[in-house]
Amino acid sequence: MRFSNFPLALALVVSLAILPSEHENGLVAAKPLAEDDFDESGAPIPKDSDGNPISIEEEVNFDIDDEDENFDLDPYDIAPDHADDEDDVVMPKMGADKTDHSFDADVGRVMDIVVNSLYQHKDVFLRELISNASDALDKIRFKSLTDKSALGDTEELEIKVYFDKEAGTITIRDTGVGMTRREMIDNLGTVAKSGTKSFVNAATGESSGDLANQIGQFGVGFYSVFLVAQKVQVASKSNNEENQHVWQSDASGNFQTSIDPRNNTLGRGTEITLFLKSADKDDFLSEYALERIIKRYSEFITFPILLEKSKEETIEMPEDVSLDDEDVDAEESDEDEASKTKTETITVKEFERVNHEKAIWARDKDSITDDAYTQFYHTLSKGQNEAYRWIHFDAEGSINFKSILFLPSKISPEMRQPTYDVEEAGLKLYVRNVLISDKFNELLPRWMNFIKGVVDSDDLALNVNRETLQGSRIITSIGKKCEKKSIELMRKLSTEEKPDDADDTWVHPYEQFWENFGAHIKMGLHEDYQSQKKLLKLLRFKSTKSGSKWISLKEYVERMSEWQEKIYYITGLSSEEVENSPFLEKATKKGVEVLFMTDPVDEWLMQSLTDFEDKKFTIVTKEGLKFNDDVSKGKT
Repeated sequence: MRFSNFPLALALVVSLAILPSEHENGLVAAKPLAEDDFDESGAPIPKDSDGNPISIEEEVNFDIDDEDENFDLDPYDIAPDHADDEDDVVMPKMGADKTDHSFDADVGRVMDIVVNSLYQHKDVFLRELISNASDALDKIRFKSLTDKSALGDTEELEIKVYFDKEAGTITIRDTGVGMTRREMIDNLGTVAKSGTKSFVNAATGESSGDLANQIGQFGVGFYSVFLVAQKVQVASKSNNEENQHVWQSDASGNFQTSIDPRNNTLGRGTEITLFLKSADKDDFLSEYALERIIKRYSEFITFPILLEKSKEETIEMPEDVSLDDEDVDAEESDEDEASKTKTETITVKEFERVNHEKAIWARDKDSITDDAYTQFYHTLSKGQNEAYRWIHFDAEGSINFKSILFLPSKISPEMRQPTYDVEEAGLKLYVRNVLISDKFNELLPRWMNFIKGVVDSDDLALNVNRETLQGSRIITSIGKKCEKKSIELMRKLSTEEKPDDADDTWVHPYEQFWENFGAHIKMGLHEDYQSQKKLLKLLRFKSTKSGSKWISLKEYVERMSEWQEKIYYITGLSSEEVENSPFLEKATKKGVEVLFMTDPVDEWLMQSLTDFEDKKFTIVTKEGLKFNDDVSKGKT
């Protein structure tokens, strides 16, 4: 670092003028100054190591290597005089057992993408940290259902956000499950191979423009802190370890861990402190900025999010009274002094909840706006695209529960990956507002793994676990209801009419939905026999007469010739292939419409389909195919 202050430079020169001399015993003693070491005014004359005077005609600069700095700072004095310099933040001191680590190679790749691709969406860092904090709180709350000692003395489950403008820091603190030192190294220093690959593919693929909304899906959301922070410290205390530990990094490829020299200040949970870059301090170091981000992204986190705010309060204070009259009666003066007060305005800080106190699914549907549902969907899906439609319902009867189900507008990037595990999909399952499972896949059939939503039931026991829920009669009943509602939601979307003010470029929203999730519905027809009749109405195909439009089986049947008794189709690898097939020639001459089946899953589909409205499915490539009018006229 560089000091450019003249008085400081002069003082350093003077100190250098006291040249060391080696004593007999090897100790270093200071050489005393002689008379010629002072000028006429009595000020010391700066000299070099050879005793020659130094001419100081302009500002003197001294370079001091960072490694030689030995400031005696309080371990958590994070705002030294020069902390405003972009790359000169002095981090809190770590414990004596400090250990250096290198980031996993994939972490560097991820951080590079995050910092360089999301610079226009810097505020996502707070969303990701709050989302992680919420997950940690869910874990400790679930654990406390079977282990009453899990909460210990820290019973409040909450997230606190506060900032220090002078220090240039933002801190997010939760009372969640916390991390051991090993977990900090593993969770913050490495990323899962599958998550890295999926994230990199998303960042470089067609959906890269929406990367800010996808980052949380791949387990790399934490690294968004380096969008705004030049250095980061994480302190964490887990019930599984006696000591509280700290983790520090500046995203340079390395990080450090140690026992926290402050001892156990958290009780349990995690505290993340961001040392902001100079360019980002004005944008984020204010109550308004932080509250705006929290309300935008995290309004529907189910735990309290408390933001530290400053406010002015007026208080009455005793007024100091000076008595000039020595003859005033002492008792009378004491009474007068005690009765005199003055008004003072002071600034106090206190935490205020900034997210909604009641879960959205438990609120009156009529009081919830479309924007609120959309924001909740973003929270639920970690910012993934938009929801096409949703349904909010209360089921009452033998089984009582509340639910909100969403139809996504696009297939998520993670579902496009070869490593995607359908068993990891599912709805969020709550019991009396307590999260039991983040992805419970027993509520909906596998083919509905794209449905997002939440279910909250009062009829399940709070101390249940995932294993005991599987196959539960209550879960089966809830699942059937959710499946029925999901199919009804898709049916309503498919039957929406064209708006009166729509022009010729209008595309039916169900067509867009079908292009993303049509294969799922076809799999449903193959796997879910009980729902087959309803799902047949949701099928869409292109044909020899539809052009670029998708048509339903109902539309196909309605425009069949009177003599036609079958539904004809052709299979192939692409639309171009089937359109040029010679097998279409005869059907075209007869005016018969032929459905195109070019989806890989269509082979499975046709194993399950036999007919629609008593019209049998027939492939036009069948040898010896005859149309009904041929048979009636005796033609072959």
